[in-house]
Amino acid sequence: MISPGDRIMIGLSGGKDSLVMTAALAGLKRRSPVPFSLSACFVDVSGGAGDTEKLENFCRSLDIPFAVRAHPIEKIIKDRNERSPCSFCANIRRGILNTAALDEGCNLLALGHNLDDAAETALMNLFQTGRFKSFKPKLWQSRTGMTVIRPLVLAEERKIAREARRLGLPVMEYVCPFSLDTERVRAKKTLEMLGAANPAAKYNIIRALQRLDEGDRWEEPAG
Repeated sequence: MISPGDRIMIGLSGGKDSLVMTAALAGLKRRSPVPFSLSACFVDVSGGAGDTEKLENFCRSLDIPFAVRAHPIEKIIKDRNERSPCSFCANIRRGILNTAALDEGCNLLALGHNLDDAAETALMNLFQTGRFKSFKPKLWQSRTGMTVIRPLVLAEERKIAREARRLGLPVMEYVCPFSLDTERVRAKKTLEMLGAANPAAKYNIIRALQRLDEGDRWEEPAG
């Protein structure tokens, strides 16, 4: 996932996932024989009202350059009465992070998606579009020339949360005002229901993504 000389921009949201990922990458950088550099960027979706002091101190303790890019995403979603706020926000934030990475001369953008996120996304695509797919652990974006990596994609959310508590990481307590009833929330509840019946459900979803076989595909019905 990481090669010698890579310059990695970390998408640091302040949540447990991105904080654990940042700490892990910093630890890897110290110990790895493969040389690479790290920078971090926080996208302030409030447009500049967020308090980022704890994140700045956290990055300083790891010797990681830290930057903030503010954009009024929350206001735009509210003004537009956006029907898919999660997808809209994710796309805008990704664009901002891509720009920040390019401005810093980075070739990799690290995002903190975990195994649960990947399984939920697969369910969302299955139910909404009839396609069984999710985001990839590593993906080159031809439009920007940036490669996205997701180092925690095989780590369970509960284990990441436990590690964040163990390390005493400065998790930002942010509650999105648009996240009470979204497709993502419904997918999470569905995954929890499946997990209650079969604890291996989320792992099997990921295994299915890894084993997609052309031979299992149905032919399109004629006519």
